[in-house]
Amino acid sequence: MSNSMKYTTLKVLAIGAVALCASAAASAQTAGSWLVAAGYNNIAPQGTSDALSAPSIVNSTTKVGSDGQPILNIAYMFTDNISAEIGLGTMYTHDLYGAGALQGAGKLGSVKQLPPTAWVQYRFLEANAPFRPYVGLGATYAIFRDEQGSGTLTAISNPGGPPTTFTVDNKWGVSPQIGVTWAFNGKWFADLSVTKTYITTTVHLSTGQSADAPLNPIATAISVGYRF
Repeated sequence: MSNSMKYTTLKVLAIGAVALCASAAASAQTAGSWLVAAGYNNIAPQGTSDALSAPSIVNSTTKVGSDGQPILNIAYMFTDNISAEIGLGTMYTHDLYGAGALQGAGKLGSVKQLPPTAWVQYRFLEANAPFRPYVGLGATYAIFRDEQGSGTLTAISNPGGPPTTFTVDNKWGVSPQIGVTWAFNGKWFADLSVTKTYITTTVHLSTGQSADAPLNPIATAISVGYRF
């Protein structure tokens, strides 16, 4: 085979490889696609609660610790740019600590919560772009369960009395989101997103005291997904 024929053959193979890659990428996030991704999500509540109502120590506030859990996200592409996504997972466990006048008091209790969230998203760039940033706006329904008060909480709120218990109200919140996907090929992709949920709930103690708690958590998620 002559050098010119070899060059022509290599050129045709190279063009074919590029075309195959482009074809695979082009189908990454097109209208009608389902995207399923599994990964890890960390939820970090921000700020502190309002002060407990009377009778209590002035400026008796709390802060909430963070927790991370596995997640499953399912999205559907209505167009090449517009999608809807739902985020599911297991219960998160958040510890409650003293703040304000209770700073240094230690752990006051714990609560489990499940925050199923649904977003409408806009994905920038073309469907065949390997990196696609996106923004979303969603609604979260935060479900709180298994509230557990500590001995410290009882000592502060009801010294000498029976153990203090508490409940946390389930609440809706608004969840703006930013993220980016990286397509490995036409089927597999990685996803990184940050969501802030604006939500305020109310904590009710068995002693009759209560406090509003603007949680407003920031959730950071990383996952690997597959397109159907």
